[in-house]
Amino acid sequence: MRNTPLLIRVLALWTLILAPVAALALAQPKGDPILEITGQIGVTNRPGAAVFDRAMLEAIGMEKIVTTTPWHKGTVTFEGPSIAKLLRSVEANGSSVRVVALNDYSVTIPMDDFARHGVILAMKRDGKYMSIRDKGPLFVIYPYDSDAELKQQLYYARSAWQVKRIEVQP
Repeated sequence: MRNTPLLIRVLALWTLILAPVAALALAQPKGDPILEITGQIGVTNRPGAAVFDRAMLEAIGMEKIVTTTPWHKGTVTFEGPSIAKLLRSVEANGSSVRVVALNDYSVTIPMDDFARHGVILAMKRDGKYMSIRDKGPLFVIYPYDSDAELKQQLYYARSAWQVKRIEVQP
């Protein structure tokens, strides 16, 4: 009985230490992972990374962008999570991100683009999940038709497709 106060103190200390760690944990993907976020993030589910499957990305909330692109004929409807929300979900803290595609193409995008322009990480095109052959599984999409400023090579070049990783940079 003499050790009871010590045991209570140890348990209380463990609670203080482990509670914040548990709050920073992200659920493990149940399906095949399709996106990894690394770098300056505060929430992970793997050592140094936040890994997402399709269902986890959809749970962030699907948004739509209806626009024309240089890669498709006519107007196209894209659906996917807001990249700003996605980055908030992992407590990203940086000034830019490096988006890396399956073929290792990469592009650096300023962090403020995402909220300012409402950029999404498209998973669907015209209601169907995008395959690798169709620039999927993930495609950075700006609402090009919403602002003439977005209809230029600078923003088209930032629209990486076949995205596999986002690296949050200081």
